[in-house]
Amino acid sequence: MYKQHAHISSRHVCIEYEGEPMTVPAGISVAAAVLGHAADHHCRSSVISGENRAPYCLIGVCHECLMEIDGKPYQQACLITVQEGMTVRKQQFKGGETNGQ
Repeated sequence: MYKQHAHISSRHVCIEYEGEPMTVPAGISVAAAVLGHAADHHCRSSVISGENRAPYCLIGVCHECLMEIDGKPYQQACLITVQEGMTVRKQQFKGGETNGQ
């Protein structure tokens, strides 16, 4: 499982995750914020089974970390650095939609 280092940064930013404020270290990825700070570490559900999915590779290869970030769907959360005031939501797939169209 993902483990956060004791002190990545002395600075923190506040983001909104699923409608709730969350304070996280500045400079980490959105995926790391979800894994290390959210009570629910899942970022989306499987399109096929509906099973909860969470960030896995953290380098942009597996696409398990797709999330809606600042209103843009299908963003790779592991490649995006948290910013003050950012809004993050779990990715919702609707009606078999898988490619963001």
